Amino acid sequence: MALGYLSKEEKKIPINDPSGKWSDMTLLPEWEEKYYNVYTARKHGKWVMLKALKPEFADDPKYRGMLDREFETRYNLAHPNIVMVNDYEEIPGVGRAIVTDDAYGYSLRRLIDERRLTPKILRRLETQLLDAISYLQENHVIHYPISPDNIIFTEYTENLKLLNVGYDQKEELTPLDTSEDISAYGEVLNEVLDHCPTRIPRLRRIANRCMASDPIRRYRSVPELRLSIEHRSNKALIAAICAFIAAMAVLVVWLVKSN
Repeated sequence: MALGYLSKEEKKIPINDPSGKWSDMTLLPEWEEKYYNVYTARKHGKWVMLKALKPEFADDPKYRGMLDREFETRYNLAHPNIVMVNDYEEIPGVGRAIVTDDAYGYSLRRLIDERRLTPKILRRLETQLLDAISYLQENHVIHYPISPDNIIFTEYTENLKLLNVGYDQKEELTPLDTSEDISAYGEVLNEVLDHCPTRIPRLRRIANRCMASDPIRRYRSVPELRLSIEHRSNKALIAAICAFIAAMAVLVVWLVKSN
């Protein structure tokens, strides 16, 4: 079983499945959402995760439609920092459920609570989390706010995975959608910095700007935010491009004169 999910609240779910396809079904309260329960189970002996409607919503067409749309959106996503969907089926004892890969690891929330943050985890937030957010925005995907509760770090490599943030798709994202992603990123970074053993003023300033109450004062895009994290600015980047162009011009002139 995915050891990172073990908790006192988890609950074994009995399965009546004569085919033997499903076994070791366990409810994971740590990962539940407002309308959904999350489980871990074995499918043909392989560990997977399941996302299904809570019993009180299972027969409501509105919420069944929400689960359908999430599957349709997530099934077409493919990114190394997002937990991937591989099926959607009726499961004994659970009902209709999205089946995903099992992200073997620990939530950022748990790592914060257990004081197990590392420099590598902080770096993953600076790079891999931004990669995932950028990918979602490029594909016009909207979702619940990203938080320490739906970020997983795999146990051995500490790679970041987004889990169960609830997905739907638009024709185009609005500036507000983008700004809300940046604000949520700032909140995650800010909470992690609160629990780091050393102060990192540069990242604190970035987090505060992401969380600015006035959206106009926030970073306008993920690329702009990434530039700031990488100790660069748009002006510095433009200066570097200009310097490169000037160097190429000098090289061309030299080549012409040499001939």
